[in-house]
Amino acid sequence: MKIEAEILQRISPVTAWEYKIIPYAADGDILKCFGTEECCQDTILSEIEVITGESIEIALLSVAEITKLLNQHYRQSCKQVSAKPLVSDGDRFLKRLIYEAFQNYASDIHFECYEERCRVRFRIDGQLIEKYVIEEQNYPSIVNQIKILAKLNISERRLPQDGRIFYQSEKEKFDVRVSCIPTIHGEKIVLRLLTRHIDLLDLSNLGFSERQLEDYIKAVKRPHGLVLISGPTGSGKSTTLYATLRMLNNEISNILTIEDPVEYTLAGVNQVQLKEEIGLTFGSALRAFLRQDPDIIMLGEIRDTDTAQMAIRSALTGHMLLSTLHTNSAWGSISRLVDMNIHPYLISNTLILSVAQRLVRILCPCCKQQIKPEDELSKMNLPDVDYYCKPVGCEECFYTGYKGRKAIYEVIPIDSELSKAIRESKDEIECECKKRGITTLKDSAYRLFKEGYISIEELIPLIQ
Repeated sequence: MKIEAEILQRISPVTAWEYKIIPYAADGDILKCFGTEECCQDTILSEIEVITGESIEIALLSVAEITKLLNQHYRQSCKQVSAKPLVSDGDRFLKRLIYEAFQNYASDIHFECYEERCRVRFRIDGQLIEKYVIEEQNYPSIVNQIKILAKLNISERRLPQDGRIFYQSEKEKFDVRVSCIPTIHGEKIVLRLLTRHIDLLDLSNLGFSERQLEDYIKAVKRPHGLVLISGPTGSGKSTTLYATLRMLNNEISNILTIEDPVEYTLAGVNQVQLKEEIGLTFGSALRAFLRQDPDIIMLGEIRDTDTAQMAIRSALTGHMLLSTLHTNSAWGSISRLVDMNIHPYLISNTLILSVAQRLVRILCPCCKQQIKPEDELSKMNLPDVDYYCKPVGCEECFYTGYKGRKAIYEVIPIDSELSKAIRESKDEIECECKKRGITTLKDSAYRLFKEGYISIEELIPLIQ
């Protein structure tokens, strides 16, 4: 059930977990709470009322039901980080924390300080989940320990800083990118875990349909041309590019990349880190690449006119160039290039494939619930289905209802007719796509919804 935040704040997380009690409503001076039979004992109830300063009315639930509600609303805050281990053994604490994030497939760890509390959150499947509450007096020591490991200036608290930590254990080793910014209550630190199992990454398990995968592989295996992958930040474009490079990487190809930052290292691929402060930009790196006898070039992102012109030039001179753009659709990439002063006839001669992608959260298979469709589905013009699934929440999915993410794609191979449409600057090619049987992002989202993989909440933003 949904409980208002104002009600939850009337009992502290520590008290809630200690007495297995959770508030759900207020009736005048009485705070209504769910609790176990133990809470109804006069001595226990009196203790709770003294600690909380509230008159408590208990509604009985089983221990399992109470635990589920506590995990949903207070789960993370119950874990207090003790003072001594952090001060004396901060290095080990951070390693444990990073390993826990790795085990939970988290992409980021957030350390945040507020007026009354400090906390640690993990970003899992694109959603931030609070994991720990840190005692206020220990927060500065954690910040300093992170700065030391990342080789940052511990005395600088007024300016943002960036660094890296190399994490290594018996089984795992990877880089952790560190970003530190000053806030009004202290410094906020975000650790980005560059941990995806790149060795296991394969194009076939990213989310392409059979037809889309066939079109994509056929295009990237051509000897020259421009392949663009578009989508907003965090839509999985880099993952698709790395999987592509893994497939194309062989002893007879010279592959060069310019990235900001280099997230995963690939043996056999020459990867260059962008450094704009010394003049190493996407454009200048591309100019140098053309003198390195490349077969395949991966450009992290086309950001400006200079980079776009060099990308087109690279594709025109007999190289395969892979890159990304921030646009909302596959065909929208052409308009973006035109906005960067690239002539349509140059685009039509170089672009061989345009891809758009998004990430959707997959419903947890352990707890998702099937329900019959309601009239609301027809009002929203959603497809007719016998049933659809909704999130519930369990221990396996951290009570979010979702576990894992999957990419959905729109893949448009550019043939002679579409090249002509580019030269004529056509904005809409929906009829042409239907004629070719091209699956749009909306179609891909509908398919996952019908098959019970995603919820209505995930579907609606994609069809709007």
